[in-house]
Amino acid sequence: MSIKRLLPMAALGALLACESSGLQDVAKEFQVTTDIPFGGNSYVTAGEGLKVTKEGVQDWTSGEAVLSTYFKMEKPQPVFLQLVLAGRDSACDFVVKAGGQSKDVSVTAQGSDTLNVGVFDLEAGYVKVDIQGTSKEGAAFSSIRSLLVKTKDGASIVYVKDNESNRFYWGRRGPSVHLSYTLPEDKDFKWFYNEITVPEGEDPNGSYYMANGFGEGYFGIQANSDDERRVLFSVWSPFHTDDPSEIPEDQQIKLLKKGEGVYTGEFGNEGSGGQSYWKYNWITGNTYRFLNSVEPDGKGNTLYTAYFFAPELGEWKLIASFLRPQTDTWYKRPHSFLENFIDRNGFVGRKAFYHDQWVMDTEGTWFELTEAKFTGDDIARRGYRMDYAGGEENGRFFLRNGGFFDEFEELNSMHQRPEKGQSPDIDFDQLP
Repeated sequence: MSIKRLLPMAALGALLACESSGLQDVAKEFQVTTDIPFGGNSYVTAGEGLKVTKEGVQDWTSGEAVLSTYFKMEKPQPVFLQLVLAGRDSACDFVVKAGGQSKDVSVTAQGSDTLNVGVFDLEAGYVKVDIQGTSKEGAAFSSIRSLLVKTKDGASIVYVKDNESNRFYWGRRGPSVHLSYTLPEDKDFKWFYNEITVPEGEDPNGSYYMANGFGEGYFGIQANSDDERRVLFSVWSPFHTDDPSEIPEDQQIKLLKKGEGVYTGEFGNEGSGGQSYWKYNWITGNTYRFLNSVEPDGKGNTLYTAYFFAPELGEWKLIASFLRPQTDTWYKRPHSFLENFIDRNGFVGRKAFYHDQWVMDTEGTWFELTEAKFTGDDIARRGYRMDYAGGEENGRFFLRNGGFFDEFEELNSMHQRPEKGQSPDIDFDQLP
């Protein structure tokens, strides 16, 4: 219970009115207001007992919970912060921290829905504003909708601005980034080979390190939870829908074979098709090898097969082989990507190295791929999140996203890695 809460109500009201009047005079010096909605820009970074929804923060019952809101400043400057309350039943107190500064604020049971916090001197780059409840008279702290950042000159601020097309969800996940590898021209390719190394500490839950992408699907490794990781291989149906039950029989992905212990089924929500995954606890710091083929069967269908090599096991493992109907293609659009699929973890960063990319043509000749184009998803292209990077580092391609770091790579930039010159040593006759 704070000292203010111990004051008689009349004295408390007078004190808060005096404080509010003084802060309101200061606020008038800051003419430009940016309304940062919690629904797309905030996370519970400590504790529990707090829910972030599209409408804001609700069900805030615990004083242990910390709500963190992120935005990026174009330049260092003082800002005036305010909180927009969404509902309250009783009085409570918060502490607000940003840029190494801290301010205590009190919410009365009645009054304005805009709460003045005060002036903070902030540096350029990403800023984290932490809010924590310190005392409350009722069962819950006030619900809060958004953070108002008031500046004097209207300098640019980066944040997730709207929820059109569910962008609060995608923005909280963070920007997905991709590497598209340049193929030699005028050849047909059957096989694509790639390697991934995830550095220690760059593997938060929700990370998907996709190694071998192709025109109709993807193949890589995931960190799914504290005790589960997967090798995932999926092929989209030619019938475009997010609901696999809508796919006609003649356009469904057919399973041809799968490895021991591999789960196969359907997937939806981001297109639909056939999915396979093998639960395997891959290890950070180790390098994993990916090999998959795309081959038309001459009957108007295409076959897709994926193999995974773990150094701990020392042999290639079949993940699955699928038939995609109404498709006649060789391997097209070899690419890799990095994404976070758990939106509540979007404030945590991840990074991976992608190296030794090779393709084999239909005549059995290997070609090394040493050029890649770096791109991002809608959230990155709109500039709603700018914590992304990719390109070449120490002779390997890499991708990085999340964590609200300041350095970033220009989208659509081209990158080269040095040639290795040594093609993969694979006995195709011995593949399972």
